[in-house]
Amino acid sequence: MRKHKDAYGAELLAARKSHGVGVLEIIERDDGFISASPLPVRYFSEYSAWSRREKQAVRLVQGRVLDVGAGAGRFALHLQKLGHEVTAIDNSPGAIKVCKLRGVKKAQLRPIVEIRRFEPASFDTVIMMGNNFGLFGGYRRAKRLLKDFDRITSRGGQIIAETTDPYRTRDSLHLGYHRFNRERGRMSGQLKLRVRHEKTIGEWFDYLLVSRKELKEIVAGSGWRIAKIVSGKGSGYMVVLKKSVLAPAAGGTRI
Repeated sequence: MRKHKDAYGAELLAARKSHGVGVLEIIERDDGFISASPLPVRYFSEYSAWSRREKQAVRLVQGRVLDVGAGAGRFALHLQKLGHEVTAIDNSPGAIKVCKLRGVKKAQLRPIVEIRRFEPASFDTVIMMGNNFGLFGGYRRAKRLLKDFDRITSRGGQIIAETTDPYRTRDSLHLGYHRFNRERGRMSGQLKLRVRHEKTIGEWFDYLLVSRKELKEIVAGSGWRIAKIVSGKGSGYMVVLKKSVLAPAAGGTRI
């Protein structure tokens, strides 16, 4: 992401400076819909303020961790304190700066599409929290990236990701957007968004919301299987993916 387009990073830097007071996250969708929410405060929240689903997710983490779309680093920092070796990545220079200022030991400027640059078997757990399954962007890219995740994770590696079922809404604005997407050959929950902060306008990016049925279709044949789904209030849910076929140990046979 080009620095002068890093509205998300500017938002996080402003929220860190003001302790979240008065900073809103402004999201624009490509159909003209604009939303503003106090989410920046949540990006800096401590474990005690997290949702039950988020707390359950971090309890499932094992070994070396890759935090994809780390934002302000709240998950990375918590897992560091628990003794995990954590690498936090984000495509926002401002987000990586905030992570480092807050004490994340390994924070790298890297978009999800470049995870293949990590060495094979570098991580035991990949986390995509805060709805960050959305960073897969679309059906075909998700299929491709899941294979990259397979390569960079260990024999018993796992992915823990949060997403939202886009169909659990009665809002005519969102239902209309679903139709708009289908008319142009996109998935109903495939959002095209950009972040705005003060005078900075971010670049457009795809962000994917999926139902459980769509999730199964994406995971099928990817080298991963759905091991666990954790639901809660509302339309959000967490999925744990495990390798569908364990890679053979040296001199061993496949399981």
